[in-house]
Amino acid sequence: MLQVKDIIFRGAGVAIVTPFTEDGINFAELGRIIEDQIAGGTDAVIITGTSGESATMTDEEHKAAIKYAVDKVKGRIPVIAGTGSNETAYAVQLSQYAQEAGADALLVVTPYYNKCTQKGLIRHFTAIADSVDIPLILYNVPSRTGVNIQLPTYVELAKHPRIAAVKEASGDLSAIIRIRQACGDALTIYSGNDDQIVPILSIGGQGVISVLSNVAPRTAHDICQLYFDGKVKESAELQIAFMDLISALFSEVNPIPVKAAMNFLGYAAGPLRLPLTELEPEHQAALKAVMKKHGLLK
Repeated sequence: MLQVKDIIFRGAGVAIVTPFTEDGINFAELGRIIEDQIAGGTDAVIITGTSGESATMTDEEHKAAIKYAVDKVKGRIPVIAGTGSNETAYAVQLSQYAQEAGADALLVVTPYYNKCTQKGLIRHFTAIADSVDIPLILYNVPSRTGVNIQLPTYVELAKHPRIAAVKEASGDLSAIIRIRQACGDALTIYSGNDDQIVPILSIGGQGVISVLSNVAPRTAHDICQLYFDGKVKESAELQIAFMDLISALFSEVNPIPVKAAMNFLGYAAGPLRLPLTELEPEHQAALKAVMKKHGLLK
């Protein structure tokens, strides 16, 4: 019998961007974005994830961003730190640091590039979970990593008392339903895709780790909250109404479009770090148009 775990958060957690200057992280602007997110109804802050460009941060920057977010949020909503790596030992080190810094939970991506077997996934995630006392959210995004967590692996990992949830970005709803069937409340499911929030809520998911929340935190929160309040039709209508913006936010690889959108909104989100490049002009125009349509820009 699998152990039921506490839910880390319900609703829309923002996969927050990291504002950069040419010299490093713009912490003052990160603080402004965090405050606006909390005021806008965001249910959790996910720092140093894909959207936060953790892949191009130094170790010092990665740790500083986690510490800053925890200190800024001050317990008002959960802070979840992205601490995944394709080196298990480094993921352990970063995860232990995040716990010491005060993070509420960890978001841990599957290893990438040096792809491992399912046995390797079990050993990797178990080593990380054994090294900390806070819950892990597994992150399954095979389109980026080349590795997909298989159902028997989920069942095995769900036995661990600190492996509490998964951010599922495979896009495969049938597979996600099977995870829900096999693991039940031992593994909370969060949508990793903004275009599948309502479908995943409908099978018992507890929310989304969201790119959309950066630019429309209230909307992403409301899609979830309406659903939780039994207003399924209104929730679905809101999801459908914002599909054009969600699509525009993925017109190029994330976080290229969302970083542009944050700059359009007047945040000093700053440049992307190579190898990511600025959003192409035609995509900028389309993104601006859809943001204007939704009243986000004048």
